Amino acid sequence: MLITKESDYAIRIIRALSSGETENISTICEKEQMTSANAYKIARKLEKSGYIKSYRGSAGGYALNCDLEQTTLYDIISVIDPKMVLIECMQAGYDCPLHSHKSPCHVHREFSRIQRNLNQDLKKFSLAKILAE
Repeated sequence: MLITKESDYAIRIIRALSSGETENISTICEKEQMTSANAYKIARKLEKSGYIKSYRGSAGGYALNCDLEQTTLYDIISVIDPKMVLIECMQAGYDCPLHSHKSPCHVHREFSRIQRNLNQDLKKFSLAKILAE
Protein backbone atom coordinates (compact mmCIF):
# COMPACT_ATOMS: atom_id res chain seq x y z
CA MET A 1 0.00 0.00 0.00
CA LEU A 2 1.36 3.28 -1.01
CA ILE A 3 -0.30 6.15 0.70
CA THR A 4 -1.68 7.77 -2.40
CA LYS A 5 -1.92 11.46 -3.16
CA GLU A 6 -5.68 11.15 -2.74
CA SER A 7 -5.23 9.74 0.77
CA ASP A 8 -2.82 12.55 1.60
CA TYR A 9 -5.35 15.11 0.34
CA ALA A 10 -8.16 13.49 2.34
CA ILE A 11 -6.12 13.84 5.52
CA ARG A 12 -5.35 17.45 4.58
CA ILE A 13 -9.07 18.17 4.10
CA ILE A 14 -9.79 16.74 7.55
CA ARG A 15 -6.95 18.86 8.96
CA ALA A 16 -8.35 22.00 7.29
CA LEU A 17 -11.72 21.32 8.91
CA SER A 18 -10.36 20.31 12.31
CA SER A 19 -11.11 23.73 13.82
CA GLY A 20 -14.80 22.88 13.65
CA GLU A 21 -15.59 25.73 11.25
CA THR A 22 -17.41 25.33 7.95
CA GLU A 23 -14.95 26.00 5.13
CA ASN A 24 -15.50 26.32 1.39
CA ILE A 25 -13.34 24.43 -1.07
CA SER A 26 -11.37 27.55 -2.03
CA THR A 27 -10.33 28.10 1.58
CA ILE A 28 -9.47 24.43 2.07
CA CYS A 29 -7.40 24.44 -1.12
CA GLU A 30 -5.60 27.60 -0.08
CA LYS A 31 -4.82 26.25 3.40
CA GLU A 32 -3.72 22.83 2.18
CA GLN A 33 -2.21 23.68 -1.22
CA MET A 34 -4.32 21.47 -3.45
CA THR A 35 -6.39 21.98 -6.58
CA SER A 36 -10.14 22.40 -6.32
CA ALA A 37 -10.78 19.52 -8.76
CA ASN A 38 -8.94 17.11 -6.45
CA ALA A 39 -10.48 18.61 -3.34
CA TYR A 40 -14.07 18.29 -4.65
CA LYS A 41 -13.51 14.68 -5.72
CA ILE A 42 -12.04 13.67 -2.36
CA ALA A 43 -14.55 15.71 -0.35
CA ARG A 44 -17.37 13.79 -2.05
CA LYS A 45 -15.81 10.50 -0.92
CA LEU A 46 -15.37 11.81 2.63
CA GLU A 47 -18.94 13.10 2.65
CA LYS A 48 -20.36 9.85 1.29
CA SER A 49 -18.55 7.96 4.06
CA GLY A 50 -19.88 10.36 6.70
CA TYR A 51 -16.60 11.96 7.81
CA ILE A 52 -17.57 15.42 6.56
CA LYS A 53 -20.84 17.16 5.78
CA SER A 54 -21.61 19.68 3.05
CA TYR A 55 -23.72 22.80 3.38
CA ARG A 56 -25.22 24.65 0.44
CA GLY A 57 -25.70 28.36 -0.02
CA SER A 58 -23.61 31.49 0.26
CA ALA A 59 -22.30 30.49 3.70
CA GLY A 60 -21.95 26.88 2.63
CA GLY A 61 -18.98 24.62 2.44
CA TYR A 62 -17.79 21.57 4.33
CA ALA A 63 -17.54 20.77 8.01
CA LEU A 64 -16.39 17.80 10.04
CA ASN A 65 -19.04 15.21 10.73
CA CYS A 66 -16.87 12.89 12.81
CA ASP A 67 -15.25 12.78 16.21
CA LEU A 68 -11.52 13.24 15.71
CA GLU A 69 -10.95 11.47 19.04
CA GLN A 70 -12.43 8.33 17.48
CA THR A 71 -11.06 8.71 13.93
CA THR A 72 -7.65 7.42 12.84
CA LEU A 73 -5.43 7.73 9.79
CA TYR A 74 -6.50 4.18 8.92
CA ASP A 75 -10.16 5.24 8.85
CA ILE A 76 -9.57 8.10 6.42
CA ILE A 77 -7.11 6.24 4.18
CA SER A 78 -9.40 3.20 3.92
CA VAL A 79 -12.23 5.44 2.64
CA ILE A 80 -10.05 6.65 -0.21
CA ASP A 81 -8.12 3.43 -0.87
CA PRO A 82 -10.31 0.59 0.40
CA LYS A 83 -7.97 -2.20 -0.75
CA MET A 84 -5.05 -0.68 1.16
CA VAL A 85 -2.42 -3.34 0.51
CA LEU A 86 1.34 -3.11 0.09
CA ILE A 87 1.44 -5.19 -3.09
CA GLU A 88 -1.03 -6.89 -5.39
CA CYS A 89 -0.51 -10.38 -3.95
CA MET A 90 -1.87 -9.16 -0.59
CA GLN A 91 -5.36 -8.58 -2.03
CA ALA A 92 -8.07 -10.99 -0.96
CA GLY A 93 -8.72 -13.53 -3.68
CA TYR A 94 -5.42 -12.95 -5.48
CA ASP A 95 -4.14 -16.28 -6.74
CA CYS A 96 -0.35 -16.11 -6.52
CA PRO A 97 1.37 -19.00 -8.31
CA LEU A 98 4.35 -18.66 -5.95
CA HIS A 99 2.44 -18.85 -2.66
CA SER A 100 0.41 -21.78 -1.37
CA HIS A 101 -0.12 -23.63 1.90
CA LYS A 102 2.12 -26.46 0.68
CA SER A 103 4.83 -24.13 -0.57
CA PRO A 104 4.61 -20.77 1.21
CA CYS A 105 6.34 -17.73 -0.21
CA HIS A 106 8.61 -16.23 2.43
CA VAL A 107 8.43 -12.82 0.78
CA HIS A 108 4.62 -12.95 1.03
CA ARG A 109 4.90 -13.84 4.71
CA GLU A 110 7.19 -10.87 5.34
CA PHE A 111 4.89 -8.50 3.43
CA SER A 112 1.97 -9.83 5.51
CA ARG A 113 3.86 -9.00 8.69
CA ILE A 114 4.67 -5.50 7.44
CA GLN A 115 1.04 -4.98 6.35
CA ARG A 116 -0.25 -5.98 9.82
CA ASN A 117 2.22 -3.62 11.51
CA LEU A 118 1.36 -0.78 9.17
CA ASN A 119 -2.37 -1.22 9.76
CA GLN A 120 -1.81 -1.31 13.53
CA ASP A 121 0.29 1.86 13.38
CA LEU A 122 -2.30 3.68 11.27
CA LYS A 123 -4.94 2.74 13.86
CA LYS A 124 -2.78 3.56 16.89
CA PHE A 125 -3.56 7.25 17.44
CA SER A 126 -6.63 9.37 16.94
CA LEU A 127 -6.50 12.27 14.49
CA ALA A 128 -7.20 14.58 17.45
CA LYS A 129 -3.94 13.46 19.03
CA ILE A 130 -1.97 13.64 15.78
CA LEU A 131 -3.30 17.08 14.81
CA ALA A 132 -2.71 18.49 18.30
CA GLU A 133 1.02 17.74 18.20
